[in-house]
Parts: sequence; C-alpha cells; structure tokens
Amino acid sequence: MTQNQQDDNTRGISGTMVAVAWIVALVFMAYLFQQILDDRYNPNQGLDENLPLGETREVVLERNAQGHYVANGLINGHRVTFLVDTGATDVALPESLAKQLRLPKQTGGFSQTANGTIAVWGTTLRSVQLGIIQLKQVRATIVPGMEADSPVLLGMSFLKQLELIQREGRLTLRQGGANG
Repeated sequence: MTQNQQDDNTRGISGTMVAVAWIVALVFMAYLFQQILDDRYNPNQGLDENLPLGETREVVLERNAQGHYVANGLINGHRVTFLVDTGATDVALPESLAKQLRLPKQTGGFSQTANGTIAVWGTTLRSVQLGIIQLKQVRATIVPGMEADSPVLLGMSFLKQLELIQREGRLTLRQGGANG
C-alpha cells in the first residue's frame, strides 16, 4: 500500500469518526431537549408513592409552564399522567387506557364538554393514587373520543375528598388520615 493510499484511509476513518461524534452529540442534545420539555410539561414527576399509615397525607404540585397542574400517578397500580381538572365531574380517561386496564363499562350516558355533548361510559376505579394520597372505589368516566396519549383528567370524584389550597403557583392536596 502506498503512502497516498494510507493517507486516504486515515482521512476516511477520521472523517467517519467525526461524523459519528456529531451524530452522537446531536442524539444527546435531542435527549436533553426532550427532558427539558418533559420537565416543563410535568414538573411533578418525582412524587413520593410510599404510603404512610394513618396520618395526614399531603402532596404539593407545581404549576407547569402552561399554568396547569400535571403529575404522574397510578390507577389500579398502572402508571398514568394526571391533569388536575376541577371542572371535570369525574376522573376521565381515554377508552384505550380503559381497555388496557380492563375496566368494565357500566352505565352509559352523555357528557357536556367544551367541544359539545359526547357519549361516555361510567366505571369505578379500584384505586387512584397521586403521590402519597390514595383513594379507593373512585367513580370515573370512559371517554371514547379522548386521544390515547391524553393525560387522565383528575376530576372532582377524586378531588372532592381532599382539601385543596392553591397559592403562588402551587396546589396543595391534603387527605386526612381517615380517608381512603
């Protein structure tokens, strides 16, 4: 192999290494950017889920960049993302999630939403957990037209059993020791 061929091979290898380094850097930057977006949408991702016994349970949520309270939680032990919605009568979830959780469709009916009247199904959730707050036998609504990746609306069938305090971009939810 001549010197020119060796130089060409070396340049080819180094060019490939530079291209790979750029690709790795771009993937890493995209990952970091997505983490920042996720944290802006749901600043409450690290809620404690260890349940204390018999004492007051309190969860403090921070408002996200859009002014909403979004947090991770559990329905029947299955991880979901909640959007606190005091305007929703019940906990409302997409039909695709209801199927995943094998929730029975109970009473059918109609619900008034911002987009008009829609057909819905009632069901009961065995347990709903937000941080260290857990309630059992919570009424819910299965919404067929709700997008599969939509957050579960944490409505008043859950929230009415708690004390709610909103102050300075934070929402405190408090459950007495006798609830749940």
